[in-house]
Amino acid sequence: MVTTTTPTARPVNAPVRGRRSPLASAGLHLTLIVASAIAVFPVLWVLLTSLKPAKYATTTDFFKETTLENYTNLLNDTPFLSWFWNSLLVAVLTTLVGVFISATTGYAVSRFRFPGKRGLMWTLLITQMFPVAVLIVPIYNIMGSLGLLNRSAGLVITYLTIAVPFCAWMMKGFFDTIPREIDESGYVDGLTPFGTFWRLILPLAKPGIAVTAFYSFITAWGEVAYASAFMVGDENLTLAGGLQKFVNQYGAQWGPMSAASVLIAVPAALVFLFAQRHLVTGMSAGAVKG
Repeated sequence: MVTTTTPTARPVNAPVRGRRSPLASAGLHLTLIVASAIAVFPVLWVLLTSLKPAKYATTTDFFKETTLENYTNLLNDTPFLSWFWNSLLVAVLTTLVGVFISATTGYAVSRFRFPGKRGLMWTLLITQMFPVAVLIVPIYNIMGSLGLLNRSAGLVITYLTIAVPFCAWMMKGFFDTIPREIDESGYVDGLTPFGTFWRLILPLAKPGIAVTAFYSFITAWGEVAYASAFMVGDENLTLAGGLQKFVNQYGAQWGPMSAASVLIAVPAALVFLFAQRHLVTGMSAGAVKG
């Protein structure tokens, strides 16, 4: 005898699993709106301040006598373009060299066995534990002994010591997710290990490379401590050191400084927009395996 069971009817007013109530949905949207406002408020304040004349710089009269005078004075009456070029040169060199070193190091550690491999990985990790305050004096002495103070090359090398260890560790985790069979197919076709890396593996590692490039660029573009300590003279300053010229013991020139802040944010935003579609994939893949 076959028995059948009749499914129990769901009450009409019972909540559907996975569907938020109107009150919970309203609370979630309100929280997101408040969080977005908090995140956008400082950026909007700086942007609006850059469009105000000096006499209204510290007031809330954002749309009174709106002007571009701060931008024109910044570009015409200060060495801002020289600072911008110095920062861009250092950031681009740090990004190119950092991506190459991090990718090759990560690939070598991921694919090959050699003496000291574990020690190398621990060294890359431990170097991230030292704060700038501890490293700035010894690095300053080293750069001074090598004649690299007040030179762009000195800043590039310094920033590589910050970016490469983290990026190499991350790239190693990313390369671990790429099947080794791809390497073997390259060897069968007569490619060298470097040829296999360059022609087969590297094109598959675009998300990891995007994250590495973004991190290296931001490290060099927004760093202040080393740039302020290692570089002197208006013609050699980067943006980090140049912005300090607008602040003295008697006050701050909020108009030019806010205008400079807006212009400084543009390259970082462009790099982010270029790399954003790869950032989540690259960071999550690099964190899967260590």
